[in-house]
Amino acid sequence: MKKPDVKVVLLGDMNVGKTSLLHRYMERRFQDTVSTVGGAFYLKQWGAYNISIWDTAGREQFHGLGSMYCRAASAIIMMYDVSNMQSLLELEERFLGLTDTASDDCIFAIVGNKVDLTDDYDVGEVGENPRPSSKARKQVQVEDAVALYKRIIKYKMLDENCVPVAEKMCFETSAKTGYNVDALFEAVFNMVVPLIIKNKVNRPQDTVNLAESNHKKQSKRGCC
Repeated sequence: MKKPDVKVVLLGDMNVGKTSLLHRYMERRFQDTVSTVGGAFYLKQWGAYNISIWDTAGREQFHGLGSMYCRAASAIIMMYDVSNMQSLLELEERFLGLTDTASDDCIFAIVGNKVDLTDDYDVGEVGENPRPSSKARKQVQVEDAVALYKRIIKYKMLDENCVPVAEKMCFETSAKTGYNVDALFEAVFNMVVPLIIKNKVNRPQDTVNLAESNHKKQSKRGCC
């Protein structure tokens, strides 16, 4: 297996559709899934780079594993259900603290899934524009997600002038139809590529200078 250059993590309460969203993006199909146990990941090649995408469990009994999966993450996608306000509140109350182990320059995206189930949208096949419909009431607006994003930036003590603007990092998606799914992942991946490049530049060289190594060995023997 190829070594990942960077890690992206999905966080959110159970039943918000994290696994279905990831299946839609990676396998190009919708799949009703059971709850994720612990965590699972896919490896995505993006240009010259390999990106691991981690799907984490939202159940309480697996909550403690979240900080382990977030360790050294370069991007975290925090997901909620647009028809469930509590799922948005849980991101700040339960999941934000897990991101303390992420990279200092970690990028955040806030994603409201299941727009196809709400009265605001009737999302058809992938690429179609939303159409008016009468479905479940939408409880979370994009403005709510934007406000959460700004609170996250303050919590992480980041300079607002040095991070992506909130309006570019808040998405509404449908794992069932594929609406906005590609746009979400492409936006995140394009933003982590500069981090990959920076890490490669700052990373210590893995090569060994044999001449220098032999010189050090001879010096040590001479000292004895």
